[in-house]
Amino acid sequence: MRLLVARCSARYSGRLNAHLPLATRLVVVKADGSVLLHSDGGSYKPLNWMSPPCTLRTEDAAAEAAERGVQQVWTVQHAKSDDRLVIEVHEVLHDSAHDLGVDPGLVKDGVEAHLQELMAAQIDVLGPGHTLVRREYPTAIGPVDILAKDAAGATVAVEIKRRGDIDGVEQLTRYLELLNRDPLLSPVRGVFAAQEIKPQARVLATDRGIGCLVLDYDAMRGVDDVDSRLF
Repeated sequence: MRLLVARCSARYSGRLNAHLPLATRLVVVKADGSVLLHSDGGSYKPLNWMSPPCTLRTEDAAAEAAERGVQQVWTVQHAKSDDRLVIEVHEVLHDSAHDLGVDPGLVKDGVEAHLQELMAAQIDVLGPGHTLVRREYPTAIGPVDILAKDAAGATVAVEIKRRGDIDGVEQLTRYLELLNRDPLLSPVRGVFAAQEIKPQARVLATDRGIGCLVLDYDAMRGVDDVDSRLF
């Protein structure tokens, strides 16, 4: 992983256009090829990024750019689309590289991990006709709990929590932004699944077009025997 702290500006062009004016930022280049720009705020969400497969080319600034104070130009080109991220580096404050090795990944607590396993085995809780694509579907910012297809063949990304709050909706939103950049998956619909979903999280999810699904853990693992109920 390469970490660059620099005064820089950036332009993203392709299926969306965005511009970051000159400021001091952290640029992260990961071993998988992804490039992310972070500010010193906004939690862990990058300001902009390019997900793999992509290529990074760095070159000294041309005369016109050099007159504006640019030292280097980083061009990140996606391999399967016209998406491009151009970073103009004005001043380098820190530049280092580190070998992090193979990461074992996020280990969920027992209930969340079991919910994911149960939901993968009972994918029809999403609705008739759904099929499982993969558990822990990898992305540049972490694995999506479950990737599935609905009855019409559209992609569905599911984030599973024991207790669903706003942070979980934000996490799924970031996954959806990234997955929808992949033309082989897009459009991707999101489902926020939890044993309990807080009202604020449900409002935010609804506003962002994300479906909410309350999971009955006991019923899914066969503890809740409907036939033996008195009421």
